[in-house]
Amino acid sequence: MYYKVIACNVLTREIGWCAARCLNTLDIVFFPKDEHNAPSRLRETLQQEIDRTAEGQTRYDAILLAYGLCGNATVGLTARDCPLVIPRAHDCTTLFLGSRDLFRKHFSENPSQPWTSLGYSERGDTLLSEGNARAFGMDNLSFAELIERYGEENVRYLMSAMSVGQESNTLPFLDVPETRIRELVDLLTRRISEAGKNVATLQGSMQLIDGLLSGSWPEEDYLVVAPGQRIEGVYDYECVMKASGKDDS
Repeated sequence: MYYKVIACNVLTREIGWCAARCLNTLDIVFFPKDEHNAPSRLRETLQQEIDRTAEGQTRYDAILLAYGLCGNATVGLTARDCPLVIPRAHDCTTLFLGSRDLFRKHFSENPSQPWTSLGYSERGDTLLSEGNARAFGMDNLSFAELIERYGEENVRYLMSAMSVGQESNTLPFLDVPETRIRELVDLLTRRISEAGKNVATLQGSMQLIDGLLSGSWPEEDYLVVAPGQRIEGVYDYECVMKASGKDDS
């Protein structure tokens, strides 16, 4: 199969590792981590790349998006002449961990918990993530809009949980064994310690990234968006997103 891969550059090492072992033919484009600072601009950038791909001479079997909801940056993206495939992930935290279950286990009680990884730390200007509140699409909505979307009880719980993370003195480090470089990991953990943080290492996994590139897309882990459909956020821990438009099939 012939796939176009559109990815955030924090995943460069992981995607490169999986691509080198993949049976499929892949054309890969990376966009900078800092594009996440303006989700609407990132959405426009991603859609332009999708449209450019559709207008080009190369015929792909699918376009693979190595992103999650990412602060609603992928919400509204529309498939053109071939399917879009995207992991059911809130952001790249899930992609580094390898499953939604692990994301929920480590971050559901503390959505604003900053974290880092080797790939995240070496891209852009920031060593740490800003937490996961943006991944839920909660950073650019009014309180009334949040209540309408999630329900008042859920919003108050999430806001309470997110306020806790700002006080945490422990920083999760998402460590992917296959792309671990000991010298760089030691340097990163030393920088974290110098910043007054305690490092909590969480073992990452290639599972979601490898499945994306290999074409193994179980419905519970990946959303396949048919031509003419678009991505719509669901904002939970199970489905995360769905396809809408056209036949809504």
